[in-house]
Amino acid sequence: MKELSEVLQDWEAVIGLEIHTELTALDTKMFCNCKLSHDDEPNANVCPVCLGLPGALPVPNKRAIESIVKAGLATNCEIQRHSMFYRKHYFYPDMAKNFQTTQGPVAFAMYGHLDLDVTGRGAAERPDCAFGEAEAQSLASASANAEGLSTSMSSTMREGNQRAGHLASYDASNMQMPERREDGSYTVPIRILRIHMEEDAAKMVHVGGAEGRITAAAESLVDYNRCGTPLIELVTEPDLRTPEEARLFMEKLRRIFVTLGISDCSMEKGSMRCDGNVSLRRRGETKLGTKTELKNLNSFKSLHDGLAYEICRQAEVLEEGGQIIYQETRHWEPSRKRTVVMRVKETADDYRLFPDPDLAPFDLDDEFIDRCRGEIPELPDAKRARFEADFGIKAADAEQIAGDPEFAEFFEAAAAGMAGKEAQTVANLLVNEMIAYLKDAGTSLAESGIAPAQVAALAKLLATDAISSNQAHEVFEAMAQTGDDPNKIVDERGMRQVSDAGTLQPIVDEVLANCAEQAQQYRDGNQKVIGYLVGQCMKASRGKGNPKLFNELLRKALT
Repeated sequence: MKELSEVLQDWEAVIGLEIHTELTALDTKMFCNCKLSHDDEPNANVCPVCLGLPGALPVPNKRAIESIVKAGLATNCEIQRHSMFYRKHYFYPDMAKNFQTTQGPVAFAMYGHLDLDVTGRGAAERPDCAFGEAEAQSLASASANAEGLSTSMSSTMREGNQRAGHLASYDASNMQMPERREDGSYTVPIRILRIHMEEDAAKMVHVGGAEGRITAAAESLVDYNRCGTPLIELVTEPDLRTPEEARLFMEKLRRIFVTLGISDCSMEKGSMRCDGNVSLRRRGETKLGTKTELKNLNSFKSLHDGLAYEICRQAEVLEEGGQIIYQETRHWEPSRKRTVVMRVKETADDYRLFPDPDLAPFDLDDEFIDRCRGEIPELPDAKRARFEADFGIKAADAEQIAGDPEFAEFFEAAAAGMAGKEAQTVANLLVNEMIAYLKDAGTSLAESGIAPAQVAALAKLLATDAISSNQAHEVFEAMAQTGDDPNKIVDERGMRQVSDAGTLQPIVDEVLANCAEQAQQYRDGNQKVIGYLVGQCMKASRGKGNPKLFNELLRKALT
């Protein structure tokens, strides 16, 4: 099988995502008052409604509606004033009533977009950024291929999802090649077709078999605690072209939802998961190929690797003269690094969708929507731009910090009154030392006991060259364990560096006298030997000399 980079030279991947997010910030389920918790004993939080018992009537969770409206506003969607819930029928033990309550043609939020910045290796994964006229025309016909859409659905649904206004800003005249910047990066708009509300299914536990799949299981257990959990599903248009773009989009969406405070978005716990739809076509062609769906991708790595494998698999089939005929649903097996067929994809007819007679239609007024808009906090992109402008920190660090509300608040407190080198040092400590420490300790920032003032003090020691970066790691560990002030730790351990040139110059002179051979090698053009000489100076000063200053003094003496 060819490598992804080789495949993408000849084939264009067309990718759309369906991202499912549980609203874990809520206290109760979507249509009943059962406690929203997955940590209790199996089947402890159930009632006649979520068990689908005859005569039980659902009551919508108002806070869940507020959450999806916020999600729509934060992703530039249009909030639909009038919508309703439908019944999506299927027979499987994870839904006792044999249908899922979801939304139909009109979702609460529709026709949005997010601008995706692609840099570094991610930008290199895409061989070109071509959005020529042929591709722009194909996007219009592609919008009806998103999840749940088919020619068998109502004309209202077809017309709604081919809405001219949604596609107008992406027509042939505007869909020019996103220009790569000097560093090779680029920005591409990814359209969002809809964000709809539904209820999650029960948790299935398949006992037996190496992969924990139903096909190899000796028995299957059902826990209905999760059944009825409020779940929002975001469906993109097929605008993504590489696995890395798909990964970056989901990461960006996760940062937005976490900032909104509607979900913990834990992929490990399953509160955020993704289905990826992918098809191939020869470069330059406009007709879409037959897609396959990768189901329940539960990590960013699985999303990238699963899509990459499926792109290469489809290319191999097509290049050998085969065809991708059926819309398959496939499962990604990380241990074997391959996808396997689960079933042939259902169509909308199979689900027998119709309006739920037990739930009245929704009419959202401007007051409700404006109140939700007013509760939206500063979003990650805006916060990142502010951190770059106000504190002068690197874009990559600003993006990482701004994407976590807890870290962003901590950073602002620690870097208050700082800019430039000092603020960047605070960012470095958070991105490098803090994240590594929290991971090793298995704790959160709030539970760590580390205060912003401690990190600020450590940053000032680093920024003024009072200690080295290696010493900063030792001080951070001691600070985290004891709670002591960094200055106290540095002084007690005699770690404060000497940064006086007059004090260090005699050490430099002595080292050069003792290392005449290495000094001559430097004069002859061997720049790397300077590292050895700095090491000798540090040894002579018993680690107390400023290595940067030693470097400067050595180079000056050797010229």
